[in-house]
Amino acid sequence: MPADAPAFDEVIHAPHRLRICAMLSAAQKVEFGALQQKIGLSKSALSKQLSQLVDAGYVTQEKGVRDARSRLWLALTAEGNRAYRGHVRALQEIVASDGG
Repeated sequence: MPADAPAFDEVIHAPHRLRICAMLSAAQKVEFGALQQKIGLSKSALSKQLSQLVDAGYVTQEKGVRDARSRLWLALTAEGNRAYRGHVRALQEIVASDGG
């Protein structure tokens, strides 16, 4: 399937996972705490959503230290980026459809 082909993705479609993918697609990587603050989920709820994206191969996690604190950095994989873009295109086609 071409990288820009519309493809509805059940993993990405859940509202929180869609927002996570949108944030990650706009940046090379995002720190867990920043993502949590922007999305407004508890640590455990965000971790659950991220686990589904990681299990699907859409998101990578990288641990590191910044300001003497342990941090978790998240990024979309190439596969995740393709899936996200395809899902957005599928949604755009649904919205643009004339219903017939």
